Amino acid sequence: MSAQVNVVLLGLGVVGGGVARALREKADTYSQRIGASLVLRRVLERRLEMAQAAGVDPALLSSNAQEALSGDVDIVVELLGGEHPAYELIKESLSSGRYVVTANKEVMAKHGPELLGLAAENGVDILYEASVGAGIPIISPVKRDLSANHISSIRAIINGTTNYILTRMSQDGLDFDAGLAQAQDLGYAEADPTNDVDGYDATYKLAILASLAFHTRVRPEDVHREGIRHLASRDFRYARELGYAIKLLAVARREDNSVQVRVHPALVAEGELLAKVDGALNAIEIEGDLSGKVLFQGAGAGSLPAASAVLADVLDAARAIVQGQRPSPWRYTDDTAVVPVLELMTRYYIRLEVADRPGVLAGIARAFGDHGVSIASVIQKEIEEAAETAELVIMTHRAQEEAVQATLVQLRELPEVVNVGNLLRVDD
Repeated sequence: MSAQVNVVLLGLGVVGGGVARALREKADTYSQRIGASLVLRRVLERRLEMAQAAGVDPALLSSNAQEALSGDVDIVVELLGGEHPAYELIKESLSSGRYVVTANKEVMAKHGPELLGLAAENGVDILYEASVGAGIPIISPVKRDLSANHISSIRAIINGTTNYILTRMSQDGLDFDAGLAQAQDLGYAEADPTNDVDGYDATYKLAILASLAFHTRVRPEDVHREGIRHLASRDFRYARELGYAIKLLAVARREDNSVQVRVHPALVAEGELLAKVDGALNAIEIEGDLSGKVLFQGAGAGSLPAASAVLADVLDAARAIVQGQRPSPWRYTDDTAVVPVLELMTRYYIRLEVADRPGVLAGIARAFGDHGVSIASVIQKEIEEAAETAELVIMTHRAQEEAVQATLVQLRELPEVVNVGNLLRVDD
């Protein structure tokens, strides 16, 4: 048994600072829980002010990764973010027989199976609970508590920034730009919000969850991705009148030997639990053949929730080291076919701006009929008298995505259609 477990921390940002502070302040508690001393040996960080803010001894700082990783190191905690150099440093650490704890969703989405295999080859493990959902425990439950299930679906709200913006657009009638500005003022959104509002962050997280839940390889490029920039405040008003909320959903479904994975805004029935997840909260719904539907909900962002998940992984790794356990490798099957979104079957919400004159509906109905898309309802909304236009909200019956997209192409060519305002899928 080891009497001391040495930790190196790569990155001392918001989450890293919380991890370093907890390792110092809770040293006695953690030592009792793992049966050995848990010692922060070095920190890769060149900014002295970050060390001071976290209460880290400046003598522990190093600005050189190789220097930071040298010597007697048991656990490497990677909190640098981004793909490079994090990926290379994680590979080096695993190859050297060190446990790795990371919150890096991009690295795990793009390289997770490779890194898990490398860890198994070297008798160690890579733990990544904080890469999805921050403080929501989801990776460990899928690997352990739900492992006896055949998991058929994942539906999730896994980006706190976009969920906050959508909540403000829904509840306060804000447009997208105003909602984004408010999220930035509160620190929920970065100065460059691209990763969040264009769906990249949720795509990485969904790729991780789908790969894990389905025991297969789902790559970020396999995920159909749409962001929230095109949403208007009126869409939320119309959706509410129809009995729906609008959420940026991450959806993965498995049927037979194929999976479909997509991230996009969707209409969710107001009676569903996911429709009630507001603000910066996250929620993940998983359906298994034995468990049925289970919902995990909590803070999906923030330094303390993320630090909580990172530290839990650190303690798990430390216990394995102290007790001399050899981790069980996570096994993936062969790659499963990914079904393109054009094969999706669902209902659709379509908002059109059309000329306000008799006979318009006939041409529109013909376009839908030409592609076999059945209209469930047509509601006329606002009329722009000066422009002589009206707004229509069309709800379809279940239809194939390819047919709906072809319908939109034909609608755009009709002289009576001024603009195709929006298309949203119904997820139920």
